[in-house]
Amino acid sequence: MNSRILLSSPHMGENEQKYVKQAFDDNWIAPLGENVDKFEESIAEYVGSEGSAAALSSGTAAIHLALKILNVGRGDVVFAPTFTFIASVNPILYQGARPVFIDSEPDTWNMSPRALEKALMDAERNNQLPKAVIVVNLYGQMAKYDEIIALTNKYNIPIIEDAAESLGSTYKGKQSGTFGDIGIFSFNGNKIITTSGGGALVSSDQSFVNKSRFLATQARDDAPYYQHSEIGYNYRLSNVSAGIGRGQMEVLPIRVEKRKSIFEQYKKEFSTVLSVDMMPEIEGMSPNRWLSTLTLSNITDIGEIVDIIKQFNEKNIETRALWKPLHLQPLFSGTLVYFHDDNSSVSEKLFNSGLCLPSGSNMSSEQQEYVIREFKKIIS
Repeated sequence: MNSRILLSSPHMGENEQKYVKQAFDDNWIAPLGENVDKFEESIAEYVGSEGSAAALSSGTAAIHLALKILNVGRGDVVFAPTFTFIASVNPILYQGARPVFIDSEPDTWNMSPRALEKALMDAERNNQLPKAVIVVNLYGQMAKYDEIIALTNKYNIPIIEDAAESLGSTYKGKQSGTFGDIGIFSFNGNKIITTSGGGALVSSDQSFVNKSRFLATQARDDAPYYQHSEIGYNYRLSNVSAGIGRGQMEVLPIRVEKRKSIFEQYKKEFSTVLSVDMMPEIEGMSPNRWLSTLTLSNITDIGEIVDIIKQFNEKNIETRALWKPLHLQPLFSGTLVYFHDDNSSVSEKLFNSGLCLPSGSNMSSEQQEYVIREFKKIIS
């Protein structure tokens, strides 16, 4: 292949330029405007949120505002998965709070209800229950929300659902982003749809959405002059970027189906390769398959995964290791972590044996055939 096959590149539809042009024609380039309003409406309608949505500058900003809305502050504890991108957890540090990490479970690779229960029992004994639990839908795969929500309800702890990677996924017919007290999405350039950079916050509690909009526009009080009673942020999405988002929302169902078909083709082709296990899926789940991911049962060392990635690079194919668990990151050295199994970490096993393959909805069948062919050569 002469051109590089990327992991997940932006894929534009037919109407994005129309909405962006509208913003230029109206000279409405700054934050807010019709594109923002319509984009927010389309998100809320798609996921079936009882409240509305707030379009923001990033998914990270949405998590930060969610923590603020739930009054997470200095000295508080927030539970979060260890197996995720660091942006899921950095906002905890912004607030001066302390993360406690929860391991993955093998069925979905997401937060382990077993590990979460152990952590909650210990926290109750120590009189330091978390102020919130952040649950991530990894690589577009939903977590075991029935079990997780039962636990958080028992202890009366709110959930922030990090659905940055899972727009378009469902669990038992319910859309991703609507299981937590607050849900967040990302529209970064590599996500299933993009606004180039951007995010959103959704909630069935309209007061949470209203509060996020207030905080995201510098927390300006309702006064005839500039008055501020609390710290605010410049987190609103621009009207231009929201125009891209409007066009992308129109093709979201098509993008989801394409990503699913890419995953299924990999799964079919690798079914005879004994060392390959595609990311699992449990009954009732319908992941958007943002990224096609797998583990190699004959590999237990991240060094070998790095070597495989280098070989793919030589073939002009971008691949990536799975997320390095946060409890192994220098930034979080010494942070408390609860494992799914008493003597081993599921997330560490996944990191040491996992790989992400090109999954973009604009990848051609010829490109995928090339990836499959080279994969089989490298693995053999």
